[in-house]
Amino acid sequence: MKITLDKIASVTKNALLPREVNITPDFEPENGLLVVVQVLEEKKIYNQLELASGRLSTLKKGDIIAVALGNRKALKGFVGQTPDNLKVGDTIHILNLGGVAGICTGENFKEVGHALPVKVLGAITDGQKYLTTKHFKKFDGKKSLDSTTPLIIVSGTCMNVGKTTAACEIINLASQKKHRVAGAKLAGIAALRDTENMNDHGAIDSVSFLDAGLTSTVQNNGHAVAVTKGAIDFLSNNQTDLIVIEFGDGVFGEYGVQDILKDPEIQKNIIAHIGCAHDPMGAMKLSEICAEIGAPLSLISGPVTDNEVGIDFIKNSINLPAFNALTDSVGLFEFVASRIGY
Repeated sequence: MKITLDKIASVTKNALLPREVNITPDFEPENGLLVVVQVLEEKKIYNQLELASGRLSTLKKGDIIAVALGNRKALKGFVGQTPDNLKVGDTIHILNLGGVAGICTGENFKEVGHALPVKVLGAITDGQKYLTTKHFKKFDGKKSLDSTTPLIIVSGTCMNVGKTTAACEIINLASQKKHRVAGAKLAGIAALRDTENMNDHGAIDSVSFLDAGLTSTVQNNGHAVAVTKGAIDFLSNNQTDLIVIEFGDGVFGEYGVQDILKDPEIQKNIIAHIGCAHDPMGAMKLSEICAEIGAPLSLISGPVTDNEVGIDFIKNSINLPAFNALTDSVGLFEFVASRIGY
């Protein structure tokens, strides 16, 4: 059966879907399954879909959209999962702006309202099999790391603590000095805005776990570490001088960040670790945890550095440098550059 799509979610971007696709009622639900759904109602907040082009589009009741199944565990968003059983006519929910869909099991109503319900119309097929994000991988996960390219990593206490801003400012200033810098988002849930932001700031290439076929790194069973190694080796094949990696959510989150930071091969390539936090307590605990797992922070950024209160606390009580990526991006970069020898 052919069906015309109104909108194509960014989680499907590597599939390069046309407006008209074939769908089948014969499928088994799994992470990454490409499905066509119909929007059942309209919302006032968190009502946009990031398209495969990267543009945001407001979802309207009746819209026919292509999405992919996956899991999410967001402190300030939705909690949801790929259902064990699924058939045409069932209702699932949009879990993030990138178009990852599943059964919503929890929500932060104050931040995002209720999860948007959608009706399953069928799974996308190529005529022989139903399709998943795994069919359109750019690279595979790897058990061991070959690359020796220097890594600057950015982690944080939670989502929305300035990680992307810090990563992009490093990429921008290093690129201005004619270094070949690549970017990566290697934990979280699939969306294009962070990697596109890296590209806009001068990255020669950027990838995420979606490029390894994953819609998120929740319940990753070690996949997050393997995907990180695969991404580093993939990006290193382009005469890359430096790779800047952002980890979504927080070190204490459900997306596998601690597993990645604990890996000895990855640790060996880290030349700077930027930690982002909202407040002094978070900054102190983040520093303690990262030191314990063998990936100590080099400096702290984020909202905790918005004025001298947080900056002085970090310098005097945590004994680390503090730079605000919005107001002192040059200082942030120069400190990191001194560790690289730029």
